[in-house]
Amino acid sequence: MTAGTRGAPPPATAAAAREGGQARPGTAGAAGPGAPGVLDRLTPARRAALRAECARLADLDDAEFGVRLLAATPTHEGRDPALLRRWAEAAAAFGVGLAADRGTHGPAARVVERDGGLEQLLLARYVSRPAPAVELFTDTLALGEELADLLGWRAWFPPGALRAAAVAHEEAHCLLHRDPALRRALRGRTGHTALRLGRFRIAGHVAGADELTAHGYAGARCGLGRSPLLLTAALASAAGALEEARGQD
Repeated sequence: MTAGTRGAPPPATAAAAREGGQARPGTAGAAGPGAPGVLDRLTPARRAALRAECARLADLDDAEFGVRLLAATPTHEGRDPALLRRWAEAAAAFGVGLAADRGTHGPAARVVERDGGLEQLLLARYVSRPAPAVELFTDTLALGEELADLLGWRAWFPPGALRAAAVAHEEAHCLLHRDPALRRALRGRTGHTALRLGRFRIAGHVAGADELTAHGYAGARCGLGRSPLLLTAALASAAGALEEARGQD
């Protein structure tokens, strides 16, 4: 689960990050009470600009983030935005349904924590070796928690929600990876036709649909007030502001 890049649409597929090296357990997390936060490095003017930028993001509906994600995904260049919206809504709805079907089952892989995610704007990733695991990048998660406080978004993203959503997001990818029937069902839900022969059609894969399914799954599993795509887009803006601040120090 990536946080994207500043100035770009919300995160594109994180599939390339899902096959990685060995995960190691850890316990790092958000700063404790009274500890300085990462966003304290920003000047008051930069913090105000970040709030304004994120407020504009919050004015968008959740489906728009899905449209932007698909539009930034290779093979979708020039596609009708209305078509991308239909696909985005269908994929997210599929994830919501998948969350309901999963019930209260635990994660599909063990969870380990590590740092070093901010450099890659990475919240979490699924790794298959040496054993299946979901890696959580606690420095990025801590920034997300701090950002939710700064923006007054706790009604949408309660404390700990970003961590839970990151785990659930990767769990959805793991479920899709392991179950060909689920992947076929997702193709059927999006309704993309790859080939038609007379009255017969073959459902095609919509690049990026798995990512939107994972976001829909995570939001439903964690009971979030808004799509995780909103917070990850805001995280990308915050990371960009921090990078600019470092460049001017």
